[in-house]
Amino acid sequence: MAEQHPDHRAGPGPEVDPETGRVTILRYTVAQDAGKAIHPGYVEGQFQGGAVQGVGWALNEEYIYGEDGRLQNTGFLDYRMPLASDLPMIDAVVVEVPNPDHPFGVKGVGEVGICPTMAAVANAIADAVGRRMDSLPMSPPKVLAALDDRNEQEL
Repeated sequence: MAEQHPDHRAGPGPEVDPETGRVTILRYTVAQDAGKAIHPGYVEGQFQGGAVQGVGWALNEEYIYGEDGRLQNTGFLDYRMPLASDLPMIDAVVVEVPNPDHPFGVKGVGEVGICPTMAAVANAIADAVGRRMDSLPMSPPKVLAALDDRNEQEL
């Protein structure tokens, strides 16, 4: 079980700046079956780390190639990854259903949370702006273009 979602049903959802297309996730909750959590703090850290990596892939991280086929964003100054200031509080809910096939009852928890994060963020953006994003990352220029396209269709 790996269920993750930005808390857009119970709360205000993500903020989407209509002028810039910047998406700010206000809150994020991760709930996952960890088997027997031998060290719950470490397990929560793995959940949060997976969510952060998924948020990065969903909103920012992208390889940019030039006309000559060369990678243009080769360093961390140009390759946009989320910073702590870009992220919301990430709540972790550790569900413990011991694994009967492991002597300690544990299950893998590292990086499981990356995959559902991108879809959850896309769903939250769709709920917030009324437009489905269909490619990653859902960067500010792409969100702004989708908002502009939506506005043109409403006219």
